[in-house]
Amino acid sequence: MPKVTRRDLLGQSVLILGTAATPLGTLATTAPTGEQKLKIVVVGAHPDDPESGCGGTIALYTTLGHEVSILYLTRGEAGIEGKTHPEAAAIRTAETEKACAILKARPLFAGQTDGDTEITPARYSNFRQVLEAQHADVVLTHWPIDSHRDHRAASLLTYDAWLTGGRKFALYYYEVDQGEQTQVFHPTHYVDITQTESRKRAACFAHVSQQPETTFWPLHDMMNQFRGMEAGVKYAEAYVQHNQSKTAEVRGL
Repeated sequence: MPKVTRRDLLGQSVLILGTAATPLGTLATTAPTGEQKLKIVVVGAHPDDPESGCGGTIALYTTLGHEVSILYLTRGEAGIEGKTHPEAAAIRTAETEKACAILKARPLFAGQTDGDTEITPARYSNFRQVLEAQHADVVLTHWPIDSHRDHRAASLLTYDAWLTGGRKFALYYYEVDQGEQTQVFHPTHYVDITQTESRKRAACFAHVSQQPETTFWPLHDMMNQFRGMEAGVKYAEAYVQHNQSKTAEVRGL
């Protein structure tokens, strides 16, 4: 039998989940070995963005033995009223580490500041270096049409790294606070997170300073259920694949 590399796997396509879109990863039922093991990077503007947008997918990948890193553009410096930027960053970094431990993902930080993110030639270059160092097979990032400037910055920095780097990884966009922040989002792919929804919830609730139970979680809980109805499962997360991107897939071999 010829050797199958993870790059070969990424070029294949599979049957859809439901009738609207192909699933992001037809995940193997056993842990991967050797070339089957994928490296996934999830880019988020702030602590709690990746967890709320695609925490179930992250948990699904790590449960199966794939490597997931979460690259946070900022440390949430402006995210706690009454705290200085360094104080808020310390609190939110600790919360991020707890959330990543729940998801079994590795936290990384790109060094920008919450509420003051930049898109400049230097920032494009720096971000690309950080992302390329991960040698990702799959990257998930913010949808670019979003009411939050930091979300838009994270999305554009990721897109530029993908484009200028030769489009080497599979590129997918995720949604957060649908309607309030992410807008004009029409999914191409769904992931069934029914088995990992509880870990997603726990990771979101690790961000205690953000009062998730009354702020972002209720909306994301409804999103999980609604996307699940669209995909024909209990809970799902939705994605848009760049139409020039490779397809992320993991087959059970």
